[in-house]
Amino acid sequence: MSRVLITETLAESAEAWLCRRAEVVRCAHDAPSAELDALLREAEGLVVRTYTIVDEAFLVRAPNLKVVGRAGVGLDNIDLEACKRRGVRVVYTPDANTQAVVEYVLALMLDHYRPRTDLPPGKDADAQTFHNLRKTEVGKQLDQLTLGIVGFGRIGKRLGCVAHALGMKLKVCDLLPEAELRKAVDYPFDFVDHKTLYADSDIVSIHVDGRAENRRMIDGAALKHLQGDCLFINAARGMLVDSCAVAEWAGTHPGAKIILDVHDPEPPPEDYPLYDLPNVRLLPHIASRTFEALDNMSWVVRDVVKVLEGEAPKHAAV
Repeated sequence: MSRVLITETLAESAEAWLCRRAEVVRCAHDAPSAELDALLREAEGLVVRTYTIVDEAFLVRAPNLKVVGRAGVGLDNIDLEACKRRGVRVVYTPDANTQAVVEYVLALMLDHYRPRTDLPPGKDADAQTFHNLRKTEVGKQLDQLTLGIVGFGRIGKRLGCVAHALGMKLKVCDLLPEAELRKAVDYPFDFVDHKTLYADSDIVSIHVDGRAENRRMIDGAALKHLQGDCLFINAARGMLVDSCAVAEWAGTHPGAKIILDVHDPEPPPEDYPLYDLPNVRLLPHIASRTFEALDNMSWVVRDVVKVLEGEAPKHAAV
């Protein structure tokens, strides 16, 4: 049986399945180097999540490695070119958290546009409090708003489907040709450039990948096109946003709302410029944190075993 090293947590069911098909060993990604090195030398398979950095230096320590399984969607912590040079396959779970992220982004929209405050308990819930809340807690319906989706991949398409079902107007921009995107969905959208999307959208939600050219794509030049009262959501990758530029823009546009679930770096440092801004909401990277999504990610072990047994994996990045 091939030896597979697990450096981060997996769902019990997926790990038990793997144990019946491989010799499984476990070692935390931040364990002492000597302990981790001893296991890496013998490992043919490796299963990681977010915090194990698989780069050239890491691969040197694993001379027998054949496959890396990333229990997740993004591959930012894996050097794909280094793996390719060494003949190491990389498999992952690209659709594992689509539903979870879409529900989360929808919830953030509703949090902003449909304010709701619980009645206080007991005697504090008097008639005046009740009626005051009814008068002040007035929101906007999503079907009156335009959603701009930057990046029309799995999550972007699914978010567009839900938004359309709610009656929202859609603006979309993506690297792929418009005709190809229209073949993939059965609902209407306006295919526009970035500037037009920013200028014409009440809500902008970003869903692009972590390629180098996307780093800080939301910078001062992009922000100047946003509507002054827009809702901007990033539940994709922290590196997509220039935090200093966003902080400056938020300070001069008090009617806007910025919600960031992801940050660069994570966790944010003490001098993070987005702390303590009244119109910026910061969340701890939880868009994909549902029991179902985490379980789906863990089943990357199926493709790990396929590679080790000489079969073609379902989802291979390398």
